[in-house]
Amino acid sequence: MYLLKAEHSFDSAHFLANYNGKCRNIHGHRWKVEIEVKSESLIRGGQLDGMVVDFTDLKRDVKEMVDFYDHALIIQENTMREETLKHLMEDGFKIIQVKFRPTAENFAAFFFHYMEEKGYDVKRASVYETPTNCAAYEKSEGK
Repeated sequence: MYLLKAEHSFDSAHFLANYNGKCRNIHGHRWKVEIEVKSESLIRGGQLDGMVVDFTDLKRDVKEMVDFYDHALIIQENTMREETLKHLMEDGFKIIQVKFRPTAENFAAFFFHYMEEKGYDVKRASVYETPTNCAAYEKSEGK
């Protein structure tokens, strides 16, 4: 099996609502996202001869995906008072609401499925919150 990996980073803040620890407070990370795509064979013929996919396309799509979250406060929907959220947005802060708790684990699954929907045969999505702490998502065999 052939594997390709592209990575890109973004900086953002988040907090974990209903968490009993430091991470309940707004804090930031330099998130690193790695997307691995797979193929049993290589493309034959044409411009992409001998490739799984064009690295240019893979790198562009990973960068585009994660750049959306760069320099934002990422919050789970309905975890901040409407009034607070309204004032932050009125003051021009970039707030991104997601349907899931913004953990590395949930982001790994989210980015996996996002890239899959773009047409990639994704093997694994890994999300680093710090240089030494990583969560990864892979589909279970047969699913």
